[in-house]
Amino acid sequence: MSNIAEIRMQVMWNRLISVVEEQALTLLRTAFSTSVRESGDLSAGVFDPRGKMLAQAVTGTPGHVNTMAEAVLHFMDEIPRENMFEGDTYVTNDPWLGTGHLHDITMVSPSFRNGELVAFFACTAHVVDVGGRGFGADGKSVYEEGIQIPIMKFAEKGKVNADLVRILRVNVREPNQVVGDFYSLAACNEVGHRRLLAMMDEIGLPSLDELGDFIFSRTRKAMMERIEALPKGSWSNELVTDGYDAPVKLAATVSVRDDHVDVDFTGTDAMSRWGINCPIIYSKAYACYALKCVVAPDIPNNAASLDFFTVTSPVNILNAVRPAPVALRHIFGHMVPDLVLGALAQALPGKILAEGAGALWNIHISVRPVVRGEGRKAEVLMFNSGGMGARPDLDGLSATAFPSGVHTMPIEATEHTGPIVIWRKELRPGSGGDGELRGGLGQIIEIQAIDGHEFDFSAMFDRVRHPPRGRNGGEDGKPGSVRLDDGTALKPKGWQHVPAGRRLILELPGGGGYGDPSRRSPDARAQDRSKGYVLESGK
Repeated sequence: MSNIAEIRMQVMWNRLISVVEEQALTLLRTAFSTSVRESGDLSAGVFDPRGKMLAQAVTGTPGHVNTMAEAVLHFMDEIPRENMFEGDTYVTNDPWLGTGHLHDITMVSPSFRNGELVAFFACTAHVVDVGGRGFGADGKSVYEEGIQIPIMKFAEKGKVNADLVRILRVNVREPNQVVGDFYSLAACNEVGHRRLLAMMDEIGLPSLDELGDFIFSRTRKAMMERIEALPKGSWSNELVTDGYDAPVKLAATVSVRDDHVDVDFTGTDAMSRWGINCPIIYSKAYACYALKCVVAPDIPNNAASLDFFTVTSPVNILNAVRPAPVALRHIFGHMVPDLVLGALAQALPGKILAEGAGALWNIHISVRPVVRGEGRKAEVLMFNSGGMGARPDLDGLSATAFPSGVHTMPIEATEHTGPIVIWRKELRPGSGGDGELRGGLGQIIEIQAIDGHEFDFSAMFDRVRHPPRGRNGGEDGKPGSVRLDDGTALKPKGWQHVPAGRRLILELPGGGGYGDPSRRSPDARAQDRSKGYVLESGK
């Protein structure tokens, strides 16, 4: 291929990325749920007619993007080509065929040009409610966790499935928000489709075949160079987490081969009877993300780059099978990167960050007036982040959602969704592990219902009994805590009650430190003290 031809292909590749970015922005701008609109808990991407992901939007979580890359193939298996029509949109929230739990809605739309299938667009978003017990760990099976939508048509030839919409409305607590998000997802794919056709017409592309070959061939070549440069061998790591009512051990062995990298979760604890199990599609998504962060962070994420990673596991809590409860699959899914990176740290000493808070500290609040009182009912969802682990050459980031990458909802947006007050949301001094490089800080958050109201909440927290570990001599981060303002200790998982007049106080864990604390520079310690990042002891 000549230099001019290569430049032309690279320009078209960049143009394709701009198409999916506009696709994602449509979802951000039109979504009803704050988890999507304010936090970016979504994904968007374009796929070739074989279901191979060509490009993803930068906006989006690894758990959504990498599961979506596999999910499109499941849609194609379920809906044959002869049943696909212009104006179609397909939908599911099946945890094993989509993104791991029922709260995520995945939509796929075929894109036709002059009667020929040229692409698929796909997107995923977390909705505020799917019925059942609500977003929490207390279900004993997936059947208790909400409505299940098999792979089916949300719209056929442009006509929305009114029966599906009616079923949704009577099964969820916030029907307007949920149905609104379904339409937002469909609009997201439609915008991608229109922009793609405009691009193809402008450039004169009859199909995406040549561009797809260019994208995949360049990606494979770049990935192969990175794999070849890695040390070869196998390394294992274990990580103990809080679990629900007993600690849970996660285990992984990472094997670097000549032309790919394997991850195996053998040794991980068995499935739980609580809703903290994780389908393999989600565990795989975050294992691949961790590997890519180390092996090739600058190479675009697409089907070709993901093909270099394989993930296997016997049936266990990271490979849960139907009908296991999986509502909080994100907790252990978000722990998978620290688990995998801990193994890679043995192969690449001095290059891997310390452990961080990992899992988001999500909280679902169901607020209502006190008995015989007047007021407003509402379902409120908040995403909150602890501290990241310190890096080999930099302090850890504070209150940062690694590995998910989602944003925290602004307090103003959260308070607007229901009758609650966020009295405090600030960095937690002293929570980062000490070291030559300090771990990132967690947060302190204080929540109360407004006068005349009370609330139940679903706790979805970890690293309360097992804090993030430091690396290379760095100290552990501080564990989290869950309590009322009168000192009453609460559980890190499960539905619980906060009476009227009481405040819920969450203290989020800090990241682990990196390196011997005695090697931290005096200037860095002085800055820690001046910024209030440490307690009076200076650590």
